[in-house]
Amino acid sequence: MDKEKILSACFTIVDQKIVQVDLGIQDANQSLQDDTKSSAGDKYETSREMIQQDLNRYEQQLKVLNQDLDILTRIKNQKLDVQKSGLGSLVQTDKGFYFLAISIGQIIIDDQKVFCISTASPIGKILLGKAIGESFEFNGTKQVIKALY
Repeated sequence: MDKEKILSACFTIVDQKIVQVDLGIQDANQSLQDDTKSSAGDKYETSREMIQQDLNRYEQQLKVLNQDLDILTRIKNQKLDVQKSGLGSLVQTDKGFYFLAISIGQIIIDDQKVFCISTASPIGKILLGKAIGESFEFNGTKQVIKALY
């Protein structure tokens, strides 16, 4: 399994999400500018408040996505200890692959499923510090670590 391909796919996904959020921010800002006060004052205030809530939500999403980019950049520039799993590790178990990075979910690389998970997620916390040959249980399923990359 090529970890560089996985990392590249994660960067692409986050970049695409940033573009979508940026478009949402632009649309919300444009809506705020276009919204002129009508004779129905309450309707105007409600509309502006809804637009402002959308804008706040987009800005929060952008903040999280930028944090994800920072994590991916750190992973790209680090040298890993492949004796124990940590941030940036690709963990192969007898049930599949887990990439300890950011929460993206399942991606397909070379026809193989890879679960991109945060180290703060429940399974991410379980996997941290594990070595080859160690086992763990998650959601009632026992898994054994076969390899670390």
